Amino acid sequence: MSSLSGKVQTVLGPIDPDQLGYTLTHEHLTMTFNCCYCPPAPHQMALSEEPIAMKNLFWLKQNPYSSKENLLLNQEMEAVKDELLFFKSVGGGSIVENTTTGISRDVRALKKLAEETRVNIISGAGFYVDATHSPEMRAMSVEQLTEVLVNEVLQGADGTNIKCGIIGEIGCSWPLTESEKKVLRATAEAQIQLGCPVNIHPGRDSDCPFEIIRILLESGADVSKIVMSHLDRTIFDEKKLLEFAELGSYLEYDLFGTEMLNYQFNIAVDMPSDNERIKTLRFLVDEGYEDRIVIAHDIHTKNRLVKYGGHGYSHILTNIVPKMLLRGISQNIIDKILLENPKRWLTFK
Repeated sequence: MSSLSGKVQTVLGPIDPDQLGYTLTHEHLTMTFNCCYCPPAPHQMALSEEPIAMKNLFWLKQNPYSSKENLLLNQEMEAVKDELLFFKSVGGGSIVENTTTGISRDVRALKKLAEETRVNIISGAGFYVDATHSPEMRAMSVEQLTEVLVNEVLQGADGTNIKCGIIGEIGCSWPLTESEKKVLRATAEAQIQLGCPVNIHPGRDSDCPFEIIRILLESGADVSKIVMSHLDRTIFDEKKLLEFAELGSYLEYDLFGTEMLNYQFNIAVDMPSDNERIKTLRFLVDEGYEDRIVIAHDIHTKNRLVKYGGHGYSHILTNIVPKMLLRGISQNIIDKILLENPKRWLTFK
């Protein structure tokens, strides 16, 4: 691993970490999300088949997983390219693209976007949640799964020579399934071999991140190189959040721009607003965790693109950063969250 040690691996090849610039640690640029389609109420069923239009944008914001067209982000490469060019123009440098096997990863498209926009794109190796695991994958041993992960980083993904630069997002449900536990053990083993960064998608229960870290630690993983995603929809109790923070992973708040009345995947969760997310970041900073915070939007549906009236990939840089400053988060801390912390995480050991 001497060739990757001290480097960040993008879809265009290894780069020096100082070339990253401001980095969003959890986005999708091309994917499908059919696996998570949520049928709407019977009287709204017709809306699920309709094309996206101005008249149904509010319904779409509240029910993003009930529109079949909305789940096909892979149809919007030109719109995504335009957004990446704007992201670059407002100071953005890099995007970690967390699409894995099961939700239509397309490393060729990622390479093309990187070439055309000069935004650094880091692709994710691995597997999404149990519902997307194929019978062939379920039959694999931990050793075989490890080999797949290592090869996607060292040799290339999906039959190409385009290499992944992280493992993840590794998808987990709740309760964790046996197949997901095998993938977590393989992730730990691959990380031991590679010295690479890892990103985890936890199930929608506040106990899930703890259980995931337990399994990874028991398998020898380096928790300091692990990002736990989606904490803004997972752990709400401040005491429990600090207990999790003590375990040492990066704390990712990656749903900036997502504000809805009812969270379709877990109605018991009140999805926080962006103002509440910023308040939580301030809490974590005040508690001394400024070196473990990373942020993003996790764009994975069409309605979150600017083309469809959404916030887009530049929302954090253009809207959230100014509000963070207003709420007492200094520019120095912002630079840690968007620049230094991603750089430290993404650099191979």
